[in-house]
Amino acid sequence: MDINNLSDLPDWDDEKLSSFNDDEGEGWKPNPTRDLCKKLYKQWQQVIFLLRGVLDPFAEMEESEDDFLQVTSSEMLQDAYITALKIRTSESGSLYTMRMENASIIRQLAQGISSTLLLFLADEKIEHEHVYFIRQEIDKFRNIFIEWVASFQKDEFTDQWGLFI
Repeated sequence: MDINNLSDLPDWDDEKLSSFNDDEGEGWKPNPTRDLCKKLYKQWQQVIFLLRGVLDPFAEMEESEDDFLQVTSSEMLQDAYITALKIRTSESGSLYTMRMENASIIRQLAQGISSTLLLFLADEKIEHEHVYFIRQEIDKFRNIFIEWVASFQKDEFTDQWGLFI
């Protein structure tokens, strides 16, 4: 693990993303959706940092110790990294339907992580304070998420499945 990046997520790279989104030289213009997405990603890095601190010991347990804790903590960390991926890829095309689809998945995974922490708390495997701090960070994430989704601009493309119309 890199001491300068304790979440192990790659840093946000505006240059890399702008190569996907440069609509005929308009990449220099302010983009509130991209800015909120970056803020959302940075907040999620905080969540992953805390999750790793609490869940890594369970994920690295011997198989015979407690299969439920090992599998559940591994799945939670996997969901956390998928969430980060969905945040980043939502800006790689600037399509409304792609953003909405990713936003739905992000919401589902973040809610699942927040809820699953309560199982560890109920089994007294994680300190109450740890769960409280992680859920506080997820709540900060949720508030940024609400702003981010509100910034989406519907485009001319239609959702072939009729979900995001």
